[in-house]
Amino acid sequence: MNTKLVVFDMAGTTVRDDDAVNRCLCEALLAGGVEVSRDEINAVMGLPKPVAITRLLADKLPTGPALSGAVDRMHDDFVARMIGFYQADPRVVAMPGAMECLISLKKLGVKIALDTGFSRTIVDTILERLGWNRPGMLDATVASDEVSRGRPHPDLIFEAMRRTAVREAIHVAKVGDTPSDLLEGTAAGCGLVIGVTNGTHTRKQLAAHPHTHLMDSLDELPSLITHS
Repeated sequence: MNTKLVVFDMAGTTVRDDDAVNRCLCEALLAGGVEVSRDEINAVMGLPKPVAITRLLADKLPTGPALSGAVDRMHDDFVARMIGFYQADPRVVAMPGAMECLISLKKLGVKIALDTGFSRTIVDTILERLGWNRPGMLDATVASDEVSRGRPHPDLIFEAMRRTAVREAIHVAKVGDTPSDLLEGTAAGCGLVIGVTNGTHTRKQLAAHPHTHLMDSLDELPSLITHS
């Protein structure tokens, strides 16, 4: 299959956050007077966060200017909470096996990109915190506010391909820990669509969605790429 590019999700896939995305989103909505459950948030995990918030509020607030204003306020609150977390919380580290995986892929000559449901502000905060913004570490990063449509649409992957000069999606592997990651990779026509089960969703939950492989850890990825 000759994989030329691997597009990884961030939170829960390459970046450990101990469920902070779910927690911060829940807190931002609660501060705005709306209570949601962890399972409700997990159902929209991986989507662009304004879209996720809109879906969470859809049956709780009337549509119109009030809903739009609430989404904007809650998203701003969420972004502030996430930036504070990623800047200062000691739990923010690379996921187990992530660094070793990235180094192995680089040695194989495979390009590496990150894509995410986060906005660019949060992405840059994470990259700085982990030192992943140093030259040569990554070939591209794509934030949800840099494309017309976020997951489960393929736009993030297509933009990563454009930025890394990879022309055919058959040569791309998409890796993520949410159903929206798998749907995104499938929509883009990626040669490999891989779910990793040590993030927000279990193997059983991911197995219900289109994929080529499921793995328990990123440790398994370089061997899969080599033999695909």
